[in-house]
Amino acid sequence: MKTFGLAGYSGSGKTTLLEALIPRLTATGLRVSLIKHAHHRFDIDHPGKDSYRLREAGCSEVLLISDQRWVLMHELRGAPEPSLDEQIARFSECDLVLVEGFKYTPIPKLEVHRPSVGKPLIAGDGVETIVAVATDELAAVASQTGLPVLDLNDRDAIADFILRHMGFR
Repeated sequence: MKTFGLAGYSGSGKTTLLEALIPRLTATGLRVSLIKHAHHRFDIDHPGKDSYRLREAGCSEVLLISDQRWVLMHELRGAPEPSLDEQIARFSECDLVLVEGFKYTPIPKLEVHRPSVGKPLIAGDGVETIVAVATDELAAVASQTGLPVLDLNDRDAIADFILRHMGFR
């Protein structure tokens, strides 16, 4: 399985871009999976539901399954967050694992950068695994990096870049 990431500060549009890229990538016949890193507490379960009650009662893992999907919830209960490699190892086989976040993890990644967010380029912050930048202000960013700079609104060109960079074309 090949791994490619999208990194950027909150509000830069990573999730929106991924939402547009995934159909373009899967249309080429690739089987794509995704890991999204959250910097805050989140819960996909709801108070009062059986699974929530049983997890809160102390289960380490709760697996929910139906005829449409399944999900495994694992409580860390103070243990350290698993590495990206450990998380990827849990996936079923696929062609491409997309990773949102993990900006300092050593995988090739596209930086999503909007100068209007008011944050600096991550690529200029010593993150050597950024292979290109997608931005809505091409001229402002092009002069700041020696990397390829892509138009954030040209989703086809970004998908093509990822496919070529990862050796699928």
